[in-house]
Amino acid sequence: MTRTRVAAGRAPVALVTALALALGPSAPLVGEPRQASTAPSSKAATPAAEPAKASAAPADATATVDGGWPRAYATPSGGRILVYQPQVASWPEQRHMAAYAAVAYEAKGSTKPALGSIKIEADTKVAVPERLVRFSPIQITESNFPTLKKEEMRDVVAEIDKAIPDDERVIALDRVLASVDRSQILPRNVEGVRADPPPIFFSDRPAVLVNLDGEVIWSPIRENDLKFAVNTNWDLFQHVPTNTLYLRNERTWLKATTLAGPWTPAGKLPESFSKLPVDDNWKDVKGALPGDTLSKDKTPRVFVSTTPAEMILLTGPPQYKPVAGTSLTWVSNTESDVFRVGQSGAVYYLVSGRWFTSAGFEGPWTFATLTLPADFQKIPLEHPRSRVLAAVPGTQQAAEAVLLAQVPQTARVNRKTLKAPEVEYQGEPKFEPIEKTTISHAVNTDKQIFKVGDLYYMCFQGVWFMSKSPNGPWEVSSSVPKQIYEIPSSSPDHNVTYVTVVEEDSDDEWVAFATVAAYTGIMIAWGCAVWGSGWYHPPYWGWGGGYPYYYPRYPTYGYGAWYNPWNGAYGRSAVAYGPYGGAGVSARYNSRTGTYSRSAAAWGPYGARGYGEAYNPRTGAYGQTRQGSNVYGSWGTTSVQRGDQWATTSRVTSNRTGNTARVTRGSGGGTAVTKTGPGGSGGIARSGSGDVYAGRDGNVYRNQGGSWQKYENGGWGNVDTPQRQSGQAATTQARDRASQSGAQAGTAQARDRSSAAGPTAGATSASGRRTDSATMDQLNRDSRARSDGAQRTRDYSNYQRSGGSRSSASSYRPSGGSRGGGARGGGGRRR
Repeated sequence: MTRTRVAAGRAPVALVTALALALGPSAPLVGEPRQASTAPSSKAATPAAEPAKASAAPADATATVDGGWPRAYATPSGGRILVYQPQVASWPEQRHMAAYAAVAYEAKGSTKPALGSIKIEADTKVAVPERLVRFSPIQITESNFPTLKKEEMRDVVAEIDKAIPDDERVIALDRVLASVDRSQILPRNVEGVRADPPPIFFSDRPAVLVNLDGEVIWSPIRENDLKFAVNTNWDLFQHVPTNTLYLRNERTWLKATTLAGPWTPAGKLPESFSKLPVDDNWKDVKGALPGDTLSKDKTPRVFVSTTPAEMILLTGPPQYKPVAGTSLTWVSNTESDVFRVGQSGAVYYLVSGRWFTSAGFEGPWTFATLTLPADFQKIPLEHPRSRVLAAVPGTQQAAEAVLLAQVPQTARVNRKTLKAPEVEYQGEPKFEPIEKTTISHAVNTDKQIFKVGDLYYMCFQGVWFMSKSPNGPWEVSSSVPKQIYEIPSSSPDHNVTYVTVVEEDSDDEWVAFATVAAYTGIMIAWGCAVWGSGWYHPPYWGWGGGYPYYYPRYPTYGYGAWYNPWNGAYGRSAVAYGPYGGAGVSARYNSRTGTYSRSAAAWGPYGARGYGEAYNPRTGAYGQTRQGSNVYGSWGTTSVQRGDQWATTSRVTSNRTGNTARVTRGSGGGTAVTKTGPGGSGGIARSGSGDVYAGRDGNVYRNQGGSWQKYENGGWGNVDTPQRQSGQAATTQARDRASQSGAQAGTAQARDRSSAAGPTAGATSASGRRTDSATMDQLNRDSRARSDGAQRTRDYSNYQRSGGSRSSASSYRPSGGSRGGGARGGGGRRR
């Protein structure tokens, strides 16, 4: 056996670990058993020589986000390579990964492929919305091909590097997440995050919640006797001549004499509404005129709060559905995440990533994340609201949500061509000190600007700028004072501490920045990814030019915020939270133009056009970016190069559509993917179910119906594992076997049958093929991870096919993604 450890810096094989490669149809079937033998052989068995019998399958039926495994490529020298799915060994800080992979190599003119294993280390970048991980650059630090000489192995390593196209050096994020040891995911809890319950209203009949950011701020409307409320996302008006309040709820109108109500159907509206200015600010309002008739018995309840509040809205009496395997019930007739112990025990309500509990729906409520009953960890993935697992400390889903929140998103910024945004102040620039620091921040502008000594720094859309004056000119900054990173979580500007300079090019033209999810509002606390810091900061507002100016401070509550497990972001409810969803608008008077701007729903985890858009609440409308992008996507591409821009190309390539590549299916159930066109191998090789693995001992193994075999001397033989000495070890092994997916069910019986029948087809005698228990335990874990990762990748594909709807984002196993046609998820009522 020849096993080589490659020195660091040599053989940078880009993304071998991220790809699985397959041989052409005329090649021997690496990993397949040969024809059945009637008696054990003392000679090494050889792989079968006949070509695979493959039948075409529609690409869209087999496509996954990373293209599927294994994959095949022709090498520059005319050979062919197969790399099976890699097994992730470690992923510290989600920046560097070590993995193992089984590899088959067939040189040009050879009739017998060489099978071996490699260990690969690589720097990584993650495109969370696309669910892809990029590996580059990569080094093969260990290689073991028992049938090759040392110099031949070096050639194989170089061949692998050259064969893999740069735009295909990706692997599905869900395959990686399934492989990562949860103990490696260390939550960096943010000090000072609060969990005080907000006001929580409850109704089992139609109701609306009007969130006001402090006491109502009324703004006049030019040439009209109506005023409108600036600091709410609702269309709330005051008719000055009659001192009557009017509230639009979709196409119906309510009226009251005070905010506290009572609110009744408005009837005929004043003529002032038809005289509203003809511009986009009032388009939705004028579209709801004169308003639909509303009877008193269908008049919704109206709750008004001057601090950010939440609401549990049920459609009638609570409908309880048992949660399988637990004592919990799910309240299914609400879009809120509400569970109860039985039908009369404590009620648990999840919002903004925090659990609150009460004896009943009316409260009072107390924080409960750290005292949840153990049954919450047992909520099945197929449950319609299994997304709540991300907020249950100690679950795999909570650990992964933390991991995703800590993944850096990067961009290269051209300091010579990128123009800073325009900065406006209401009056002269006004700065106030930030507690627990030596710096101050501007309060009368919508930009985040800081005074540090004699210099000024601005953070906008994940990029830092610097100036010698609060009014500019501004230029991209290649460094940020350390005092900035001392801003505490109690400050509304704490989010900028998650934007860092990570690289500056030597030519002084480009600067690289990185952000993590906390910049857009997701914090880590109690071992979970939660929305917001929990602190409430009143808005900064005043009067200028006869109109109020208003700068909100982005609260934690007031959105019905819920976690989307598929993009690692928070969405928000729209039902009963206002015509634009969530809380608040960005509305301010422009003294230069003499006009007032109303940007609907400028607060919250998502933008005004719907929950399907990623959103940075700190940057207002400028921060809206389509799902599948990140905060840097809002800049465009001229002067800002997103670090995950590669995902767009890679995703198209890996979807295997058009002329890019071809997916074919063999009769054995597994698939392989091969590049077509010039230089492509033009076919596939079957690898059984694809269960070929690299052992940490350098050997190659495969899983045949639950039984492990080792590849030695050109053939496969059953593994003779050492006897377990303790009952605990035996239990662990049984659990590992039982956890295998469909094809591996009945593991113990399969192993017994295999032992009784002697060596399997293509196998030599098991005598002498002993493998230590640590290697076997690792192989079992890797097998489970591969199965789980494949299932989760399919689950994500189901989520994609659903159009990324809110219902499909409610479950870790959305509709159609359950194993074997089991329980169907999806969750939530569709609006």
